[in-house]
Amino acid sequence: MARKLDRLSTTLGKILKNRGFQGRLHEYRVFGQWERCVGAMIARHAQPQSIRGGRLLLIVDSPAWMQQLTLLKPEVIEKLNRSLGSAAIRDITLKLGEILEDHERMTEEAEATALSPGERATIEQYVAEIADVATRDAIRRVIEKDFLSRKKKSNTR
Repeated sequence: MARKLDRLSTTLGKILKNRGFQGRLHEYRVFGQWERCVGAMIARHAQPQSIRGGRLLLIVDSPAWMQQLTLLKPEVIEKLNRSLGSAAIRDITLKLGEILEDHERMTEEAEATALSPGERATIEQYVAEIADVATRDAIRRVIEKDFLSRKKKSNTR
């Protein structure tokens, strides 16, 4: 009996949904859209650090900006959710800390969580049989981010 083949994107979507990752991946889009959503002024003084259960943790560079963002929370949440296309962010928690410039933050993250040649080889084995180049690259990036996330978590313990 012939079996209907699904598109890889459909299959991946089902797997992510079944394992509970689809919502989390959707929430994490906020990191890439932060400055565009809130504007350059706020982005210079506050950066998203993590999201857990719909709660966005922001690092804020001064008590004055913490006060300002406390007053702007409903507006910021609305802008973020409008950009994400869903009510992914339900609350914002503010924490006083140092805001790194983009290149500093990216350099620190890259140094702390670089993939080893062995990890890269493992990822290549996972994606080697995917024929479509765009799909293979997209899945490779997802797996790399997963490896880096796990590595980062183990480095902070």
